[in-house]
Amino acid sequence: MEKRTLRKVTLRLIPFIIAMYFINYLDRTNLGIAGPGGMNEDLAMTATQFGFAAGIFFFGYLLLEVPSNLALHKFGARIWLARILISWGIVAAAMAFVPSHGWLYVLRFLLGVAEAGFFPGIILYLTYWFPSSMRARATALFMLAIPLSSVIGSPLSSWLISSGDSVFADFAGWRFMFIIEGVPAILLGIMCIFYLTDRPRDAKWLTPEERNWLQSRMDAEEKGKSDTFHYPVRRTLLQPRVWALSFVYFGMVYGLYALSFFLPTIISGFQETFGVEYSIIEIGFITAIPFVFGAFAMYFWSRHGDKTNERVWHVAIPLFIGGVTIPIALYLSSPFTTMIAVTITCMAICAALPTFWPLPQTFLAGAGAAAGLALINSLGNSAGFFAPYITGGLAELTGTQNAGMWVVGAAMVAAGIVTLILKAAPAPDKVNQEETK
Repeated sequence: MEKRTLRKVTLRLIPFIIAMYFINYLDRTNLGIAGPGGMNEDLAMTATQFGFAAGIFFFGYLLLEVPSNLALHKFGARIWLARILISWGIVAAAMAFVPSHGWLYVLRFLLGVAEAGFFPGIILYLTYWFPSSMRARATALFMLAIPLSSVIGSPLSSWLISSGDSVFADFAGWRFMFIIEGVPAILLGIMCIFYLTDRPRDAKWLTPEERNWLQSRMDAEEKGKSDTFHYPVRRTLLQPRVWALSFVYFGMVYGLYALSFFLPTIISGFQETFGVEYSIIEIGFITAIPFVFGAFAMYFWSRHGDKTNERVWHVAIPLFIGGVTIPIALYLSSPFTTMIAVTITCMAICAALPTFWPLPQTFLAGAGAAAGLALINSLGNSAGFFAPYITGGLAELTGTQNAGMWVVGAAMVAAGIVTLILKAAPAPDKVNQEETK
Protein backbone atom coordinates (compact mmCIF):
# COMPACT_ATOMS: atom_id res chain seq x y z
CA MET A 1 0.00 0.00 0.00
CA GLU A 2 2.73 2.49 0.97
CA LYS A 3 4.89 1.89 -2.11
CA ARG A 4 1.94 1.92 -4.49
CA THR A 5 0.39 5.06 -3.02
CA LEU A 6 3.60 7.09 -2.80
CA ARG A 7 4.56 6.05 -6.32
CA LYS A 8 1.23 7.41 -7.59
CA VAL A 9 1.67 10.63 -5.61
CA THR A 10 5.21 11.09 -6.89
CA LEU A 11 4.29 10.54 -10.53
CA ARG A 12 1.23 12.78 -10.27
CA LEU A 13 2.68 15.77 -8.39
CA ILE A 14 6.46 15.92 -8.69
CA PRO A 15 6.83 16.42 -12.49
CA PHE A 16 4.30 19.28 -12.44
CA ILE A 17 5.96 20.86 -9.39
CA ILE A 18 9.38 20.56 -11.06
CA ALA A 19 7.98 22.33 -14.14
CA MET A 20 6.62 25.16 -11.98
CA TYR A 21 9.87 25.62 -10.06
CA PHE A 22 11.93 25.34 -13.26
CA ILE A 23 10.10 28.34 -14.70
CA ASN A 24 10.16 30.10 -11.33
CA TYR A 25 13.91 29.80 -10.91
CA LEU A 26 14.54 30.59 -14.57
CA ASP A 27 12.50 33.81 -14.38
CA ARG A 28 14.32 35.03 -11.30
CA THR A 29 17.87 34.19 -12.48
CA ASN A 30 17.73 34.76 -16.27
CA LEU A 31 18.90 38.28 -15.44
CA GLY A 32 22.35 36.70 -15.05
CA ILE A 33 22.34 35.80 -18.76
CA ALA A 34 20.61 39.02 -19.85
CA GLY A 35 23.25 41.21 -18.17
CA PRO A 36 26.31 40.20 -20.21
CA GLY A 37 23.97 39.43 -23.13
CA GLY A 38 23.40 43.11 -23.90
CA MET A 39 21.12 44.39 -21.12
CA ASN A 40 23.88 46.01 -19.06
CA GLU A 41 25.12 47.87 -22.14
CA ASP A 42 21.65 48.90 -23.37
CA LEU A 43 20.58 50.21 -19.94
CA ALA A 44 24.05 51.63 -19.10
CA MET A 45 24.29 49.59 -15.89
CA THR A 46 27.40 49.26 -13.71
CA ALA A 47 28.26 46.03 -11.85
CA THR A 48 26.79 47.49 -8.65
CA GLN A 49 23.56 48.53 -10.38
CA PHE A 50 23.27 45.08 -11.92
CA GLY A 51 23.77 43.51 -8.49
CA PHE A 52 21.08 45.78 -7.04
CA ALA A 53 18.65 44.88 -9.84
CA ALA A 54 19.30 41.18 -9.19
CA GLY A 55 18.86 41.55 -5.45
CA ILE A 56 15.91 43.94 -5.07
CA PHE A 57 13.68 41.05 -6.12
CA PHE A 58 14.13 39.60 -2.63
CA PHE A 59 12.71 42.64 -0.80
CA GLY A 60 9.26 41.60 -1.99
CA TYR A 61 10.01 38.09 -0.82
CA LEU A 62 11.03 39.29 2.62
CA LEU A 63 7.87 41.38 3.05
CA LEU A 64 5.24 38.89 1.92
CA GLU A 65 6.52 35.33 2.38
CA VAL A 66 4.86 34.68 5.76
CA PRO A 67 1.39 36.11 4.93
CA SER A 68 1.48 34.39 1.53
CA ASN A 69 2.23 31.00 3.07
CA LEU A 70 -0.46 31.44 5.72
CA ALA A 71 -2.88 32.24 2.87
CA LEU A 72 -1.87 29.03 1.11
CA HIS A 73 -2.46 27.06 4.33
CA LYS A 74 -5.91 28.65 4.63
CA PHE A 75 -7.16 28.71 1.01
CA GLY A 76 -5.34 25.67 -0.39
CA ALA A 77 -2.37 25.22 -2.69
CA ARG A 78 -4.35 24.85 -5.90
CA ILE A 79 -5.83 28.36 -5.92
CA TRP A 80 -2.97 30.18 -4.22
CA LEU A 81 -0.18 28.72 -6.37
CA ALA A 82 -2.21 29.56 -9.48
CA ARG A 83 -2.43 33.19 -8.31
CA ILE A 84 1.33 33.29 -7.75
CA LEU A 85 2.22 31.78 -11.12
CA ILE A 86 -0.07 33.99 -13.19
CA SER A 87 0.99 37.24 -11.51
CA TRP A 88 4.71 36.50 -11.71
CA GLY A 89 4.43 35.47 -15.38
CA ILE A 90 2.86 38.81 -16.26
CA VAL A 91 5.60 40.77 -14.44
CA ALA A 92 8.42 38.58 -15.85
CA ALA A 93 7.23 39.19 -19.42
CA ALA A 94 6.80 42.92 -18.76
CA MET A 95 10.54 43.23 -18.00
CA ALA A 96 11.06 43.05 -21.77
CA PHE A 97 9.84 46.63 -22.06
CA VAL A 98 11.91 48.44 -19.40
CA PRO A 99 13.37 51.71 -20.77
CA SER A 100 15.95 52.21 -18.01
CA HIS A 101 17.59 50.52 -15.03
CA GLY A 102 15.20 52.41 -12.73
CA TRP A 103 12.20 50.68 -14.28
CA LEU A 104 14.10 47.39 -14.11
CA TYR A 105 14.41 47.92 -10.33
CA VAL A 106 10.65 48.47 -10.08
CA LEU A 107 9.72 45.33 -12.02
CA ARG A 108 12.29 43.16 -10.24
CA PHE A 109 10.77 44.26 -6.92
CA LEU A 110 7.26 43.51 -8.20
CA LEU A 111 8.48 40.11 -9.42
CA GLY A 112 9.49 39.35 -5.83
CA VAL A 113 6.10 40.50 -4.57
CA ALA A 114 4.35 38.27 -7.11
CA GLU A 115 6.48 35.20 -6.37
CA ALA A 116 6.43 35.56 -2.56
CA GLY A 117 5.28 32.35 -0.95
CA PHE A 118 5.91 30.04 -3.91
CA PHE A 119 8.92 28.12 -2.62
CA PRO A 120 7.86 27.73 1.04
CA GLY A 121 4.37 27.01 -0.23
CA ILE A 122 5.68 24.03 -2.20
CA ILE A 123 7.78 22.87 0.79
CA LEU A 124 4.63 23.07 2.94
CA TYR A 125 2.59 21.32 0.22
CA LEU A 126 5.03 18.39 0.22
CA THR A 127 4.43 17.92 3.97
CA TYR A 128 0.77 17.22 3.13
CA TRP A 129 1.68 14.36 0.79
CA PHE A 130 5.01 12.74 1.74
CA PRO A 131 5.88 11.08 5.09
CA SER A 132 8.97 12.36 6.92
CA SER A 133 10.93 9.23 5.93
CA MET A 134 10.71 10.34 2.28
CA ARG A 135 10.74 14.10 2.78
CA ALA A 136 14.34 14.87 1.75
CA ARG A 137 14.03 12.83 -1.46
CA ALA A 138 10.72 14.49 -2.34
CA THR A 139 12.26 17.91 -1.68
CA ALA A 140 15.31 17.00 -3.77
CA LEU A 141 13.14 15.88 -6.69
CA PHE A 142 11.30 19.21 -6.54
CA MET A 143 14.53 21.18 -6.20
CA LEU A 144 16.12 19.42 -9.16
CA ALA A 145 14.52 22.32 -11.02
CA ILE A 146 17.39 24.53 -9.72
CA PRO A 147 20.24 22.71 -11.51
CA LEU A 148 17.94 21.85 -14.42
CA SER A 149 17.07 25.49 -14.91
CA SER A 150 20.78 26.18 -15.29
CA VAL A 151 21.56 23.05 -17.33
CA ILE A 152 18.71 23.74 -19.74
CA GLY A 153 17.84 27.34 -18.94
CA SER A 154 21.26 28.95 -19.38
CA PRO A 155 21.80 27.63 -22.93
CA LEU A 156 18.12 28.28 -23.71
CA SER A 157 18.31 31.88 -22.47
CA SER A 158 21.54 32.42 -24.39
CA TRP A 159 19.99 30.98 -27.56
CA LEU A 160 16.89 33.16 -27.19
CA ILE A 161 19.05 36.26 -26.82
CA SER A 162 21.11 35.31 -29.85
CA SER A 163 18.00 34.48 -31.89
CA GLY A 164 16.23 37.67 -30.86
CA ASP A 165 19.25 39.77 -31.83
CA SER A 166 19.36 38.21 -35.30
CA VAL A 167 15.60 38.28 -36.00
CA PHE A 168 14.48 41.64 -34.57
CA ALA A 169 16.39 44.71 -35.68
CA ASP A 170 14.81 47.14 -33.20
CA PHE A 171 14.06 44.72 -30.33
CA ALA A 172 17.05 43.46 -28.34
CA GLY A 173 17.50 39.73 -27.85
CA TRP A 174 17.44 39.97 -24.06
CA ARG A 175 14.02 41.62 -24.28
CA PHE A 176 12.79 38.80 -26.51
CA MET A 177 14.08 36.28 -23.93
CA PHE A 178 12.09 37.90 -21.07
CA ILE A 179 8.82 37.61 -23.03
CA ILE A 180 9.32 34.00 -24.13
CA GLU A 181 10.33 32.85 -20.62
CA GLY A 182 7.53 34.75 -18.85
CA VAL A 183 4.58 33.26 -20.75
CA PRO A 184 4.97 29.63 -19.46
CA ALA A 185 4.34 30.77 -15.88
CA ILE A 186 0.93 32.14 -16.90
CA LEU A 187 0.02 28.90 -18.68
CA LEU A 188 1.14 26.74 -15.74
CA GLY A 189 -0.86 28.95 -13.38
CA ILE A 190 -4.03 28.25 -15.35
CA MET A 191 -3.21 24.52 -15.35
CA CYS A 192 -2.74 24.62 -11.55
CA ILE A 193 -6.44 25.27 -11.02
CA PHE A 194 -7.44 22.09 -12.81
CA TYR A 195 -4.50 19.77 -12.05
CA LEU A 196 -3.36 20.14 -8.44
CA THR A 197 -5.13 18.55 -5.46
CA ASP A 198 -5.00 20.27 -2.07
CA ARG A 199 -4.91 17.24 0.28
CA PRO A 200 -4.82 13.42 0.02
CA ARG A 201 -8.47 13.23 1.13
CA ASP A 202 -9.42 15.14 -2.06
CA ALA A 203 -7.39 12.97 -4.46
CA LYS A 204 -9.87 11.26 -6.77
CA TRP A 205 -6.89 9.83 -8.68
CA LEU A 206 -6.16 7.60 -5.65
CA THR A 207 -8.35 4.67 -4.64
CA PRO A 208 -10.42 5.11 -1.44
CA GLU A 209 -8.05 2.77 0.41
CA GLU A 210 -5.00 4.73 -0.76
CA ARG A 211 -6.60 8.05 0.13
CA ASN A 212 -7.52 6.87 3.64
CA TRP A 213 -4.12 5.31 4.29
CA LEU A 214 -2.16 8.39 3.18
CA GLN A 215 -4.37 10.93 4.94
CA SER A 216 -4.25 8.87 8.15
CA ARG A 217 -0.46 8.61 7.92
CA MET A 218 -0.01 12.34 7.39
CA ASP A 219 -2.52 13.25 10.13
CA ALA A 220 -0.67 10.97 12.58
CA GLU A 221 2.69 12.62 11.81
CA GLU A 222 1.16 16.07 12.16
CA LYS A 223 -0.42 15.20 15.50
CA GLY A 224 2.83 13.67 16.76
CA LYS A 225 4.75 16.88 16.09
CA SER A 226 1.98 19.07 17.53
CA ASP A 227 1.82 17.02 20.73
CA THR A 228 5.61 16.90 21.17
CA PHE A 229 6.62 20.39 20.05
CA HIS A 230 4.16 23.17 20.83
CA TYR A 231 4.85 25.81 18.19
CA PRO A 232 1.82 27.93 17.24
CA VAL A 233 2.33 30.78 14.76
CA ARG A 234 3.36 33.50 17.22
CA ARG A 235 5.82 31.34 19.09
CA THR A 236 7.28 30.02 15.86
CA LEU A 237 7.97 33.52 14.53
CA LEU A 238 9.76 34.48 17.77
CA GLN A 239 11.65 31.20 18.24
CA PRO A 240 15.48 31.67 18.23
CA ARG A 241 15.96 28.23 16.66
CA VAL A 242 13.84 29.27 13.66
CA TRP A 243 15.92 32.43 13.24
CA ALA A 244 19.15 30.41 13.55
CA LEU A 245 17.93 28.04 10.84
CA SER A 246 17.20 31.13 8.74
CA PHE A 247 20.88 32.05 9.07
CA VAL A 248 21.91 28.56 7.95
CA TYR A 249 19.69 28.85 4.91
CA PHE A 250 21.04 32.37 4.30
CA GLY A 251 24.56 30.94 4.03
CA MET A 252 23.73 28.31 1.44
CA VAL A 253 21.45 30.64 -0.56
CA TYR A 254 24.23 33.25 -0.52
CA GLY A 255 26.42 30.75 -2.34
CA LEU A 256 23.65 29.66 -4.70
CA TYR A 257 22.76 33.14 -5.93
CA ALA A 258 26.36 34.34 -6.14
CA LEU A 259 26.95 31.45 -8.54
CA SER A 260 23.65 31.83 -10.40
CA PHE A 261 24.01 35.54 -11.11
CA PHE A 262 27.78 35.90 -11.52
CA LEU A 263 28.98 32.59 -12.99
CA PRO A 264 28.22 33.78 -16.56
CA THR A 265 30.17 36.98 -15.80
CA ILE A 266 33.06 34.98 -14.30
CA ILE A 267 33.18 32.72 -17.37
CA SER A 268 33.04 35.75 -19.64
CA GLY A 269 36.04 37.07 -17.67
CA PHE A 270 38.06 34.00 -18.72
CA GLN A 271 38.46 35.72 -22.08
CA GLU A 272 40.59 38.45 -20.56
CA THR A 273 42.25 36.37 -17.84
CA PHE A 274 43.21 33.34 -19.93
CA GLY A 275 43.10 34.72 -23.48
CA VAL A 276 40.18 32.60 -24.70
CA GLU A 277 37.06 33.63 -26.63
CA TYR A 278 33.47 32.49 -26.00
CA SER A 279 30.22 33.39 -27.72
CA ILE A 280 27.11 34.11 -25.64
CA ILE A 281 25.82 30.60 -26.44
CA GLU A 282 29.12 28.98 -25.37
CA ILE A 283 28.99 30.91 -22.10
CA GLY A 284 25.50 29.52 -21.54
CA PHE A 285 26.65 25.93 -22.09
CA ILE A 286 29.73 26.31 -19.88
CA THR A 287 27.53 27.83 -17.16
CA ALA A 288 25.38 24.70 -17.29
CA ILE A 289 28.23 22.24 -16.62
CA PRO A 290 28.48 22.63 -12.80
CA PHE A 291 24.72 22.25 -12.46
CA VAL A 292 24.69 18.91 -14.31
CA PHE A 293 26.88 17.48 -11.56
CA GLY A 294 24.87 19.44 -8.98
CA ALA A 295 21.68 17.63 -10.03
CA PHE A 296 23.25 14.23 -9.34
CA ALA A 297 24.68 15.40 -6.02
CA MET A 298 21.31 16.80 -4.96
CA TYR A 299 19.39 13.58 -5.56
CA PHE A 300 21.86 10.99 -4.28
CA TRP A 301 22.94 12.98 -1.19
CA SER A 302 19.32 13.56 -0.13
CA ARG A 303 18.53 9.90 -0.76
CA HIS A 304 21.41 8.95 1.54
CA GLY A 305 20.08 11.37 4.16
CA ASP A 306 16.65 9.71 4.11
CA LYS A 307 18.19 6.24 4.21
CA THR A 308 20.37 6.99 7.26
CA ASN A 309 17.84 9.42 8.82
CA GLU A 310 20.80 11.67 9.65
CA ARG A 311 20.14 15.35 8.96
CA VAL A 312 22.76 17.61 10.56
CA TRP A 313 25.98 16.37 8.93
CA HIS A 314 24.20 16.03 5.59
CA VAL A 315 23.80 19.81 5.68
CA ALA A 316 27.09 20.79 7.35
CA ILE A 317 29.55 18.74 5.27
CA PRO A 318 28.50 20.20 1.89
CA LEU A 319 28.55 23.71 3.35
CA PHE A 320 32.14 23.28 4.56
CA ILE A 321 33.27 21.82 1.22
CA GLY A 322 31.61 24.55 -0.85
CA GLY A 323 32.85 27.27 1.48
CA VAL A 324 36.45 26.20 0.86
CA THR A 325 36.31 25.54 -2.89
CA ILE A 326 34.52 28.68 -4.12
CA PRO A 327 37.20 31.26 -3.16
CA ILE A 328 39.99 28.91 -4.28
CA ALA A 329 38.44 28.61 -7.75
CA LEU A 330 39.44 32.09 -8.86
CA TYR A 331 43.11 31.58 -8.00
CA LEU A 332 43.60 28.58 -10.29
CA SER A 333 45.65 28.73 -13.46
CA SER A 334 43.28 27.66 -16.25
CA PRO A 335 39.58 27.70 -17.20
CA PHE A 336 39.51 23.89 -16.76
CA THR A 337 40.80 23.80 -13.17
CA THR A 338 38.69 26.82 -12.25
CA MET A 339 35.55 25.10 -13.52
CA ILE A 340 36.43 21.93 -11.55
CA ALA A 341 36.47 23.96 -8.31
CA VAL A 342 33.29 25.81 -9.29
CA THR A 343 31.61 22.47 -10.08
CA ILE A 344 32.53 21.06 -6.66
CA THR A 345 31.06 24.20 -5.06
CA CYS A 346 27.86 23.84 -7.08
CA MET A 347 27.57 20.15 -6.10
CA ALA A 348 28.02 21.08 -2.44
CA ILE A 349 25.32 23.78 -2.55
CA CYS A 350 22.89 21.52 -4.41
CA ALA A 351 23.51 18.70 -1.92
CA ALA A 352 22.85 20.93 1.10
CA LEU A 353 19.63 22.56 -0.14
CA PRO A 354 17.12 19.65 0.04
CA THR A 355 18.71 18.05 3.12
CA PHE A 356 18.22 21.33 5.00
CA TRP A 357 14.42 21.45 4.90
CA PRO A 358 13.79 18.30 7.00
CA LEU A 359 15.49 20.13 9.91
CA PRO A 360 12.66 22.64 10.62
CA GLN A 361 10.09 20.00 9.66
CA THR A 362 11.17 17.85 12.63
CA PHE A 363 9.40 20.20 15.05
CA LEU A 364 7.05 22.50 13.06
CA ALA A 365 3.47 21.51 12.20
CA GLY A 366 0.19 23.06 10.99
CA ALA A 367 -0.03 26.84 10.77
CA GLY A 368 3.24 27.02 12.73
CA ALA A 369 4.93 25.13 9.90
CA ALA A 370 3.40 27.49 7.31
CA ALA A 371 4.71 30.53 9.20
CA GLY A 372 8.08 29.03 10.18
CA LEU A 373 8.98 27.66 6.74
CA ALA A 374 8.04 30.99 5.16
CA LEU A 375 10.08 32.97 7.70
CA ILE A 376 13.14 30.76 7.18
CA ASN A 377 12.81 31.05 3.42
CA SER A 378 12.25 34.81 3.42
CA LEU A 379 15.14 35.61 5.76
CA GLY A 380 17.37 33.08 4.04
CA ASN A 381 16.50 34.47 0.63
CA SER A 382 17.53 37.95 1.73
CA ALA A 383 20.91 36.53 0.67
CA GLY A 384 19.48 36.82 -2.83
CA PHE A 385 19.77 40.59 -2.37
CA PHE A 386 23.03 40.73 -0.45
CA ALA A 387 24.93 38.15 -2.53
CA PRO A 388 24.68 39.82 -5.96
CA TYR A 389 24.82 43.35 -4.53
CA ILE A 390 27.91 42.73 -2.37
CA THR A 391 29.57 40.56 -5.01
CA GLY A 392 28.94 43.18 -7.69
CA GLY A 393 30.09 46.01 -5.41
CA LEU A 394 33.32 44.23 -4.48
CA ALA A 395 33.97 43.40 -8.13
CA GLU A 396 33.58 47.07 -9.05
CA LEU A 397 35.75 48.18 -6.12
CA THR A 398 38.60 45.71 -6.61
CA GLY A 399 38.37 44.99 -10.34
CA THR A 400 38.11 41.20 -9.80
CA GLN A 401 35.57 38.65 -8.50
CA ASN A 402 38.01 37.27 -5.87
CA ALA A 403 36.96 39.32 -2.83
CA GLY A 404 33.29 38.57 -3.43
CA MET A 405 33.94 34.83 -3.60
CA TRP A 406 35.82 34.92 -0.27
CA VAL A 407 32.70 36.45 1.29
CA VAL A 408 30.62 33.65 -0.25
CA GLY A 409 32.94 31.03 1.24
CA ALA A 410 32.84 32.64 4.68
CA ALA A 411 29.02 32.74 4.66
CA MET A 412 28.80 29.05 3.79
CA VAL A 413 31.33 27.95 6.44
CA ALA A 414 29.54 30.02 9.10
CA ALA A 415 26.24 28.38 8.13
CA GLY A 416 27.83 24.93 8.52
CA ILE A 417 29.10 25.78 12.01
CA VAL A 418 25.65 26.99 13.13
CA THR A 419 24.10 23.77 11.76
CA LEU A 420 26.37 21.68 14.01
CA ILE A 421 25.58 23.85 17.03
CA LEU A 422 21.81 23.59 16.53
CA LYS A 423 21.67 19.81 16.02
CA ALA A 424 18.49 18.27 14.60
CA ALA A 425 15.63 19.41 16.85
CA PRO A 426 14.96 20.95 20.28
CA ALA A 427 14.58 18.55 23.20
CA PRO A 428 10.85 17.74 23.63
CA ASP A 429 10.98 17.84 27.42
CA LYS A 430 12.56 21.29 27.39
CA VAL A 431 9.94 22.59 24.98
CA ASN A 432 7.12 21.22 27.15
CA GLN A 433 8.65 22.77 30.28
CA GLU A 434 8.84 26.15 28.55
CA GLU A 435 5.23 25.81 27.40
CA THR A 436 4.11 24.96 30.94
CA LYS A 437 5.88 28.00 32.34
